Amino acid sequence: MGIFKLIPQITHASKVVMPKYRPIPPNGPRLVVSNQLPEIHGQLLGAINTRHQVSFTYQGKPRIVEPHDYGMQNGQARLLSYQIGGQSGSGRLPNWRMFDVNKMSDFKVLEETFPGNRPAKQHYQWDKLFIRVGEPE
Repeated sequence: MGIFKLIPQITHASKVVMPKYRPIPPNGPRLVVSNQLPEIHGQLLGAINTRHQVSFTYQGKPRIVEPHDYGMQNGQARLLSYQIGGQSGSGRLPNWRMFDVNKMSDFKVLEETFPGNRPAKQHYQWDKLFIRVGEPE
């Protein structure tokens, strides 16, 4: 009986009050990320523009990469990189890797630079491309 005093609306089915929800806006729900996406966004733009390597943790593994393309794909901020160091659970290094930016942590721009774009066997379709590294000089 004590619980019904705490929550009187469940004593009778006719008195149950459902919470009101706002409809999802036309541009979709807000993106919730686990990292500091705006901070990483600016650092990625700068690193690609100046051709600096970056390091971060992804899926519990340290990564060192040359960032090449950064943009949106299927509603996710993603980074196409040539991974040159650290660890990988999906194959040998060095090799091309695609990373979800919102799953990165411990992000750092390194002092080491790289010459520029590398030839790739496959190209990715971007919904929106923020930046692409230039050709080697």
